[in-house]
Amino acid sequence: MSFLLISDRTDARRLFLGQSGLLLSGAAVALLAGKPALAASSSESPAGDTRILNTALAAELEAIAAYQLGAESKLLQKPVLDLALTFQGHHKEHADLLAKTVEKLGGKAVSAKAKYSFPVEQLKTQTDVLKFAAQLEQGAVSAYLGAVPLFGNRDLAKAAASILGD
Repeated sequence: MSFLLISDRTDARRLFLGQSGLLLSGAAVALLAGKPALAASSSESPAGDTRILNTALAAELEAIAAYQLGAESKLLQKPVLDLALTFQGHHKEHADLLAKTVEKLGGKAVSAKAKYSFPVEQLKTQTDVLKFAAQLEQGAVSAYLGAVPLFGNRDLAKAAASILGD
């Protein structure tokens, strides 16, 4: 596989971050979108699964805010800014899917914080912003990796694991 030709947004994201990013596969999207069988099969620990999903949702909301900070920083060159906004859009899609899944499981989705503690004073160049984004993405990947064995609903665990494959 060549990364010289960016054929889709997954390849673009990998190239941009230099590591695995948090991008839902088609299977994960279907599972997290709350198919009725999925919600009904979570009889072992729906409350626990809801907490895990809300943790993932909180991370997605933080990522949305972080990309907004980067976008408003005036430090990103136009092509990088466009790509960052695309990634922010991906996180918005993920957050929407997670929130809907939490609700289908009978829970209440968490909301974005009014303010996040980002290291604004350390973001002085485009490279600083990109490193910050990459650290947040790696943290999200680690969180999903830690969540996989904790799901009571194995379909949700598979969906979370498929995120790591991306």
